[in-house]
Amino acid sequence: MIGQYAGITALFGVSVVASLLSLVIPRTYLGLLGIAPILIGARKLLDLYRHRDKTEETLERHSNAGGYGRSATVALVTMANGGDNIGIYAPSFAIRSRYEIVVVALVFIVMTALWCFVAHSMVNHPKLGTPIRRFGHRVAPIVLIGLGIQILYKAGSFGWLLRHGGS
Repeated sequence: MIGQYAGITALFGVSVVASLLSLVIPRTYLGLLGIAPILIGARKLLDLYRHRDKTEETLERHSNAGGYGRSATVALVTMANGGDNIGIYAPSFAIRSRYEIVVVALVFIVMTALWCFVAHSMVNHPKLGTPIRRFGHRVAPIVLIGLGIQILYKAGSFGWLLRHGGS
């Protein structure tokens, strides 16, 4: 859990800093960054189609590390696998107030703990574990695409694209 929190904290911090661009760039233009999660989701769908998801292999290869090494490995894997999240979180934070970002941070803290507990329980469940390990990662691309669409919509970027797309 320490590694998971370290990795998520790093990704969250970088995303908040990147979202500060919203102070100098109009919200509609920043909303165009919502295209990033759509493209990431599309790439993940393509990877699923091509059977290239290597997350499990990476985790299994590093599972023999000691206590500190295991936390550092989880943090690094979280950052490496979640590096594309900066492209998702930054535009999302750019269209939110600082109070909303604090609420999101608190939700991240609570939900990371809950998620780690639930994930550990489910993946190690005698009947649920195997199907979850085999099929659970297939939902992520759809969620990413949906999030990108929401960012584009909430920032008003769809209207801008429609007005300027034909030019």
